[in-house]
Amino acid sequence: MSVKIFSGRATTYLAEKIANAYGERLGTVDYQQFSDGEMSPLIGESVRGHDVFIVQSTFAPADNFLELLLLIDAAKRASALNVNVIIPYFGYARQDRKDKPRVAIAAKLIANLISASGASRIMTCDLHADQIQGFFDIPVDHLDGNYIFVPYVKSLNLSNIMFATPDVGGIKRARSFAKFFNAELAVCDKYRKEANKIESMRLIGEVEGKDVILIDDLVDTAGTICKAASLLKEKGANSVRAICTHAVLSGKAYENIQGSVLEELVVSDTIPLKQQTPKIKVLSVSDLFAKAIRKIHDHESISSLFIRL
Repeated sequence: MSVKIFSGRATTYLAEKIANAYGERLGTVDYQQFSDGEMSPLIGESVRGHDVFIVQSTFAPADNFLELLLLIDAAKRASALNVNVIIPYFGYARQDRKDKPRVAIAAKLIANLISASGASRIMTCDLHADQIQGFFDIPVDHLDGNYIFVPYVKSLNLSNIMFATPDVGGIKRARSFAKFFNAELAVCDKYRKEANKIESMRLIGEVEGKDVILIDDLVDTAGTICKAASLLKEKGANSVRAICTHAVLSGKAYENIQGSVLEELVVSDTIPLKQQTPKIKVLSVSDLFAKAIRKIHDHESISSLFIRL
């Protein structure tokens, strides 16, 4: 039984790096596109009896998710032994609970659809909420972006390092960094009236003279992260950086980041950048996923891929 790695069209750039890091070529997938926009993926080689890994992040548009489901179904119907799904960025994860009447729990629905399509296993990175793993009835390998971010933070050699979270929901994530580096923690407490619009923000913690690193799982419009950076600088921070695993970067995000007081925004390549800007640094998760593929294929524990914060 050998490994075969395939990719949806949205994540080919990353799947190629993962395949190269693993030591295999990326498998071929052909597409038939109907005039009404309907797609039909065709796996271009035999996968019978093979351990198949399909790479596709589920960022917008929704066609990326539908394409993933079709690829899973195609591999399953082609008699693949296992269909392992690598979703570097798990979209719709922010809708993980019923926080108001008459709303969908999209993360659970997405999990149901992936399981129903025939996936044997899910591999992802830095879910918006850890409990989403429980939405699946198949094994979930929840990889940690700390694998690439911790070495980078160490390389900065900051003497007055401090960590902060741009909202109270990210305290656990930021606290783990603070504990690992034996540093202090600050919290930016924000209040919203509606999505993507911040009404007010206040700082909990003393940041004067500190080199502060904001920690979050994703950055969308960058409004929160840029406002938090401004607040930290106003309160006397020496410098402010941000580490966010998933670079959603919608709306005026690039403009917001470029005009902000951030020294840099460090992200992974789970989502491709729409444009290049000097303030955004991209670290690759390809080696992390390649090592996870090897361990899963060899039926080994993936514990060594986690930096215990």
